[in-house]
Amino acid sequence: MKKVLSVENMRKSDLKTISGGIKGTELMFRAGKGIFDSVEWTGEVAIVCGRGNNAGDGFVLASLLQDNFVKTKLFLICEAFSKDGKHYFDICKEKGISHEIIDSLTDFSSYNIIVDCIFGTGFRGELEDKERYAIKMINDSKAYIVSVDINSGLNGDNGMADLCVVSDLTISIGGYKPGHFLNMAKDKIKKLVNVDIGIEPVDSPYYLLESSDVLKAFIVRPNFSHKYTFGSSALIGGSTEYSGAIKLANLALCALKAGGGMSTLALPNSLIPAVLPYILESTVYPLRDRDGSIEYDSQVIEKLLEKVDVVAYGMGLGMGEGNLQTLAHILSSSFECIVIIDADGINALSKIGTDYLAFSKMPVVITPHVGEFSRLSGKSKEEILNDPIRLAKEFAAKYRTIVLLKGPTTIITDGKDVILVDKGCPGMATAGSGDVLSGILAGMCSFNKDNLLNTIASAAFVNGLAGEIAQKKSNVFSMTAKNTVDSITDAINLIIMKDNVI
Repeated sequence: MKKVLSVENMRKSDLKTISGGIKGTELMFRAGKGIFDSVEWTGEVAIVCGRGNNAGDGFVLASLLQDNFVKTKLFLICEAFSKDGKHYFDICKEKGISHEIIDSLTDFSSYNIIVDCIFGTGFRGELEDKERYAIKMINDSKAYIVSVDINSGLNGDNGMADLCVVSDLTISIGGYKPGHFLNMAKDKIKKLVNVDIGIEPVDSPYYLLESSDVLKAFIVRPNFSHKYTFGSSALIGGSTEYSGAIKLANLALCALKAGGGMSTLALPNSLIPAVLPYILESTVYPLRDRDGSIEYDSQVIEKLLEKVDVVAYGMGLGMGEGNLQTLAHILSSSFECIVIIDADGINALSKIGTDYLAFSKMPVVITPHVGEFSRLSGKSKEEILNDPIRLAKEFAAKYRTIVLLKGPTTIITDGKDVILVDKGCPGMATAGSGDVLSGILAGMCSFNKDNLLNTIASAAFVNGLAGEIAQKKSNVFSMTAKNTVDSITDAINLIIMKDNVI
């Protein structure tokens, strides 16, 4: 896994490195050299600099470009510098590198590459008028745009922005930050690389999941085995209101395609005739219902729970009283199966109370999107978007659960560790995509319960990668959740086959 450092962790780690004997000017030089080595420099280069150490990285870069005969000019928001930045700005002046203060006459039209060094990850609050003007000019240019550390205007912890630079390449310095992945980041950063300058994190970092980590979740399968060896899952969902037969069938199919040994689709009895033609490899388990909505029956639920390793609950169940009572019973039971709560299961949980999570004897996973997490946590959507990792982590710790918070980059946390999964694509923003994830989660958790946090993160990775493959085969407009289902095999092949680079 790659380390991801919060802005505060990065700040403290930087200070500790300097106090340990490495000068700030040395770290700044390493950053500038790393930027220089990360780009194929062609034509004329404009470096747009702000007031802080991010600008200092740009001054180092300008000096190196000058030494290598690349025509370079510095554009300053104002003549204000950090201490280390001033050291390298003076070197640029000694070398005769031209500079100007940005104003209404500034023109970037002749530059092939523009380097954004206005802000680093410490940016907070509102942009000043001159900073907004500079960012808009950068974005309106036809140049290749390189952002240093993070795109100016983009929040380093949450990936939110009112206005920010849209880069062709962002070069992270010292370590990735959450803002490189969360919320708006994928729309603002086309390519991301990191430059290691020798800073070790002071506090525990977050982690970005890689395919090599996912491979560990796919444990070796012996020949001397049978379907029960790889676990069984039950997927409880469906109602007249949300009766899409193929969607429900996909739930069960996803669990099998993801590696589960057995998959049972448990749904209201009256829906079975519609769904049964789409079920081939899975079994069907009837639930008592009234007018297509599940009715609570403790004996029926107990019989189901006693023979499965994983329960995925809530997809399309509707919000009848039977849903609430059934979920409460499952969370209060003494069975050892893993419970994955999604969709109407999450809505039901917000009704019956999150204390059911804290007192449950079973491992519980919740898979909310921001709106659902808002209802569960009592926090506004804006609060969650502005601080998603902290709020997810606090909720997981308080209620002894694993939170999988959906978004452009998925956050998975057990309250202690945090894993980010950046796989996925816009084509997945369609009905049924959450059901597919629930099915994959159920399948993978049923055959690999060890290191549950990694297994859950790996399932999210498989789901996102399958979606990316499906979008390439289809297109961002026409893609459906069924396309993702059909690409699960391709995604797992990419992960388990040697020499594949994802």
